[in-house]
Amino acid sequence: MNLQQLKYALEVASKGSMNEAAKSLFISQPSLSNAIKELEKAIKVTLFIRTNRGVTVTNEGAEFLGYARQVLQQYNMLEEKYISEKTAKQHFSISTQHYTFAANAFVELVKEFGMSEYEFTLRETKTYEIIEDVKNLRSELGIIYLSKYNESVLLKLLRDRNITFSELFTTKPHVFISKKHPLANEESIDLDELEDYPCLSFEQGEYNSFYFSEEILSTRSVKKSIKVSDRAAIVNFMIGLNGYTISSGVFPKYLHGDEIIAVPLNVDEVIRIGTIKHSDVTLTRLGAIYLDALRRFAKEL
Repeated sequence: MNLQQLKYALEVASKGSMNEAAKSLFISQPSLSNAIKELEKAIKVTLFIRTNRGVTVTNEGAEFLGYARQVLQQYNMLEEKYISEKTAKQHFSISTQHYTFAANAFVELVKEFGMSEYEFTLRETKTYEIIEDVKNLRSELGIIYLSKYNESVLLKLLRDRNITFSELFTTKPHVFISKKHPLANEESIDLDELEDYPCLSFEQGEYNSFYFSEEILSTRSVKKSIKVSDRAAIVNFMIGLNGYTISSGVFPKYLHGDEIIAVPLNVDEVIRIGTIKHSDVTLTRLGAIYLDALRRFAKEL
């Protein structure tokens, strides 16, 4: 196994096609195919499933390519520091539930990094995908929450994938509603007061288990439910439909002026928000910068 083989494998995964990858690498398709076969033979893992439509990465292949990506990034950093006169493009990716402070910390990372070439990725996505991204090293860090209801299931899932959870902060549940909502003037809200209003939540796709929900108390029965995939839609439905969602209470005013407010919810629950990281991976410099930014925001919250 060598660095060139790792580079080839990552390019095939990126293009989803041996032919397209060969073109971008300026080598013949048979040469690329043979290099991939030699790599698979050396590591005793099938990286790709070949079909007439191209190639797809196997589950074992996804994990291997995650490590390969880390190796090449570290090599590029060494080459940049000690050999090359040209600054290499830096790559960094995180996966997170829909938290504004995660995006704020991302802004701080970009400001502090301040180099001319970089490719950063912020994925606001489903809970299960966040865990899989970290497991397969597609993302260096993930951000999720734990509660009394989901903690045992999610912590076992993390342990099985060799992933650790580190708490950033704890908070009490709040109800997010429009400032014009009939309950907007209440000092706190009981669950039964929400019965006649649409409950807004983030859809979780194939893994739509209650344990993967981004909202606590997801097992309760509601008369009206709307599932969405992005924060902008939830805001629109809060304002236009008197909808609500239950979350951490962290919702900066600059996102939608003073239109959205957070009212404490009367339940015996605590939300623990934290980062997840693969236990075998040491944070890169970019990862450390981002984590420091997250911790600064956590202190303010």
